[in-house]
Amino acid sequence: MRWQGRRGSRNVEDRRRSGIARKAGGGGIGVIVLALVAIYFGVDPSIVLNRGGTLLEGSGSESQPYRPTPEEERLADFVSVVLADTEDTWNKLFEQVGRRYQEPKLVLFSGSVKSACGLGQAAMGPFYCPADQKAYIDLSFYKDLKLRHRAPGDFAQAYVIAHEIGHHVQNLLGISKEVQHLQQRVGRAESNALSVKLELQADCLSGVWAHDANRTRQLLETGDVEEALNAASAIGDDRLQKQTRGYVTPESFTHGTSAQRVFWFKTGLKKGEINDCNTFAAKRL
Repeated sequence: MRWQGRRGSRNVEDRRRSGIARKAGGGGIGVIVLALVAIYFGVDPSIVLNRGGTLLEGSGSESQPYRPTPEEERLADFVSVVLADTEDTWNKLFEQVGRRYQEPKLVLFSGSVKSACGLGQAAMGPFYCPADQKAYIDLSFYKDLKLRHRAPGDFAQAYVIAHEIGHHVQNLLGISKEVQHLQQRVGRAESNALSVKLELQADCLSGVWAHDANRTRQLLETGDVEEALNAASAIGDDRLQKQTRGYVTPESFTHGTSAQRVFWFKTGLKKGEINDCNTFAAKRL
């Protein structure tokens, strides 16, 4: 991915130095609360329970200064460039339909972070909070993406950011709020199905960004698309559940299968048309 030498975004909020994460003493109620937060964000709560949970220490004698490694600083620069590139795409696409794109903030954190949607934790992975219009990422997720999920590559990392910005686009278009209202009126299985459609649409919107980034700014290199497709496949609900539980329960899916995530990213990538990303009207996902 050709990202070096490109502009970074002014909308990165670095909270990595505000404190460090430490183990919650003995687990207990703190871990249970974090597991409930994980469920809210569509993450398998066993990930939090197995790791014992963490709490953010912003001050006090037990707090230690955060010292990023050179690799983490390179990743922070990379994330800033990717965010800036998504701004270029979505500012243009919104302007084409007579709307103004409100650029989101992207928060870098380490361990845990407070958001308007509640407590976010590194074990939950990157997330977007509609209430404060901010995307959140602990850069250690990229190590998990490479080693645990076996999805290496800088464009795989860019896909992760573009997906969360896709959720911001949904929020600006009123889709997120509409889905939330629908979820309040249906049962768990129907609510999960709506969540899957929302997530797959964000995958498609990330493909729309990739299409525009390559067509107008020649951002992609040989193998980049394969990296993104591998990442999309690696974090499908069926694959993750198979890894953590040994079996899958489709009615509990909240993000879509590996095949679905790949299909919808490719759909957005093919022509770069937002109208092609209407997962809610699709006859099959």
